[in-house]
Amino acid sequence: MDKRRVVITGMGTVNPIGNSVKEYWEGLKNGRNGAGPITKFDASDFATQFACEVKNFDPSMYLDKKAIRRMDPYTVLAMAAATQAVQDSQINFDDVDTERAGVIFGSGIGGMDTFETQHRIFIEQGPRRISPFFVPMMISDIAAGQISMQWGLKGPNYATTSACATSSHAIADAFIHIQRGSADIILCGGAEAAITPMAVGGFNAARAISTWNDKYLQASRPFDKDRNGFVMAEGAGVIVLEDYESAIKRGAVIHAEIIGVGLTGDAFHLTAPAPEGDGARRSMRDALRDGGINPEQIDYINAHGTSTELNDLNETKAIKNLFKEHAYKLAVSSTKSMTGHLLGAAGVIESIATILAINNSLIPPTINLDTPDPECDLDYTPKVAKELNVDFALSNTFGFGGHNASLLFKKFSG
Repeated sequence: MDKRRVVITGMGTVNPIGNSVKEYWEGLKNGRNGAGPITKFDASDFATQFACEVKNFDPSMYLDKKAIRRMDPYTVLAMAAATQAVQDSQINFDDVDTERAGVIFGSGIGGMDTFETQHRIFIEQGPRRISPFFVPMMISDIAAGQISMQWGLKGPNYATTSACATSSHAIADAFIHIQRGSADIILCGGAEAAITPMAVGGFNAARAISTWNDKYLQASRPFDKDRNGFVMAEGAGVIVLEDYESAIKRGAVIHAEIIGVGLTGDAFHLTAPAPEGDGARRSMRDALRDGGINPEQIDYINAHGTSTELNDLNETKAIKNLFKEHAYKLAVSSTKSMTGHLLGAAGVIESIATILAINNSLIPPTINLDTPDPECDLDYTPKVAKELNVDFALSNTFGFGGHNASLLFKKFSG
């Protein structure tokens, strides 16, 4: 069976450095920092008192008040990003076979805010006061369901949940469905809204997030020897994947092409990556094989780059082990240095960043890279964006549990 070409025809995002793709790109190329003191709850007793929150977001631009009350914040963010992506794609779903249009959209944590709120009600007022919307607001598949209902999409419809790799797995699945011919259009991505007391407290207990409360603007510092954990973030992203022939037939603007995916497991540790970045190396290798290109053709890697010692070191080793001498010729950057770590939504907003880098021939910087870790010696695009023609690029995401995903994007040519 011939594999169909799969292209990106729409993008949307709400994240800590931009409430639209245009704002996001302006933030990326100018090194905008999304970190700030936590405003969603009183964090004065927490080891970490800052995060990368979404700012100046007005959900009423996308949903009515009743709908907002019946959705967890992660679903509200998802609906906003999906609306942007559909508008960008200029799809009229009245002209589309909606049985061949679907949604694959995930969340690493889901409705944490709803869970905590309803649990407090349960403790203080008893079980009879729990909201009837508690379960459908909380579960991590409900954003996919809401998106599908909004546009009447009856094709493949489900959620992925694989920690930090969640939305990259959603994109990978969507790519495979369209490539094999079981769908023509799929909205895919992820959302996260887990800046809550239990989530922040839990990541503090795991010693995973930075505690630089007095210098939070410098806290997200991938590949820097002084890093001490990632910075939590929230937001959402959606991309519209479409069969190439379908897109051309309707005269769509095509942002880029996705030509390969690599999906691997570490089978090693709950939170630590496999030694020498073996799982990451294999996921990048498999993406290149799937796309039919050589390592030397890669121009840019949007790294997972979490600002944690084990991830930064092992991802660097994975790149060097796979790309050999070419590892020192390609550009690498971690946009998490600006956005923080969006957990389950990281993969999709970083895929959008990768696509924008391809289209603008500009590599987003890794900000806060003041003192590079001696063992992290690649070109991480420190502090300032740089011009570079990008024909092929990888976006990496690696999640707790040993879930690895690498997505291979190509500059579009007819």
